[in-house]
Amino acid sequence: MRDLDLGRGIVVPAQLLRAATSRSGGPGGQNVNKVETRVTIEVDVDALPLDDAQKQRVRERLAGRINREGVLRVTSQAERSQVANRDRALARMEEVLREALEPETPRRKTRPSRASKQARLEAKKRRSKTKRLRTNLD
Repeated sequence: MRDLDLGRGIVVPAQLLRAATSRSGGPGGQNVNKVETRVTIEVDVDALPLDDAQKQRVRERLAGRINREGVLRVTSQAERSQVANRDRALARMEEVLREALEPETPRRKTRPSRASKQARLEAKKRRSKTKRLRTNLD
């Protein structure tokens, strides 16, 4: 396995990663029944070479992928070979961690334009008129 480069000088050494193989599901005949091509890459979030704030950001943003023990898991079974799936899973792990560490851009407050306010009020008036015309005058 290779090291993961997360950018900004952050490198996750390969010895922190664990790879497990299992049989893939789906169609594929004999290959799928005999060969363990699905690859799952795991890394303990606490062991990552990150500061506490970065680890917390990873935990918050990837909460759905991290189990109770604090292990981040990425799986690949798209390819027919174990090597290709391992490369794909490593690339995905790298991508997932890189995105989780990306700083959030603050939201810029905006106000509705005069035209959008006018359009909203016109739509409300049209809807009101439609409903008023439906009423029975008896």
